Amino acid sequence: MSGARGAGSAATGTDGARGSAADSQAGTGTAYDDGPLPAERPAGRESGQPFHPPQAYAADDGSAVRRPRTGAKTTPRTRKARLRVAKADPWSVMKVSFLLSIALGVCTVVAAAVLWMVMDAMGVFSTVGGTISEATGSTESTGFDLQAFLSLPRVLIFTSVIAVIDVVLATALATLGAFIYNLSAGFVGGVELTLAEDE
Repeated sequence: MSGARGAGSAATGTDGARGSAADSQAGTGTAYDDGPLPAERPAGRESGQPFHPPQAYAADDGSAVRRPRTGAKTTPRTRKARLRVAKADPWSVMKVSFLLSIALGVCTVVAAAVLWMVMDAMGVFSTVGGTISEATGSTESTGFDLQAFLSLPRVLIFTSVIAVIDVVLATALATLGAFIYNLSAGFVGGVELTLAEDE
């Protein structure tokens, strides 16, 4: 009987030790109040969604959005290219100057004809011609006839001769200028131009 009592006391001591160990584990488990332990998390949550630990400060969704500044003004960048005219082709300069001088001669002839018609319609030639004929006339002669001298065919012929001379001189001077420019560009490098792209 005494041996059975000893065995019972030993069993009681063992149970007491187990109870104290269980109480210590329970006390340790109550220290995690913020969330479950990693071993106690559901299996479906770990496989389906990642675990997000608790954050000390809540994230503000509105502050993460970057808004453009309304007061700032953006100026477009203009690309520029710096070029240099190193040589002018005399043949192309002669052709261009010839065509331009012909156009200028035609405009001169047309302008002279229109001006003569306007002055004749206003009576300028008759008035000035009468005054000149009275001043230069005598009893035997009528004096200088301005209207006969400044007739429309004579004015057009004179203007056409001037236009032809202008065409020849302008073409020759432009071609000579191209040769002179090529010679000077060989020494100084030519004229520099800055081209900008318009956006």
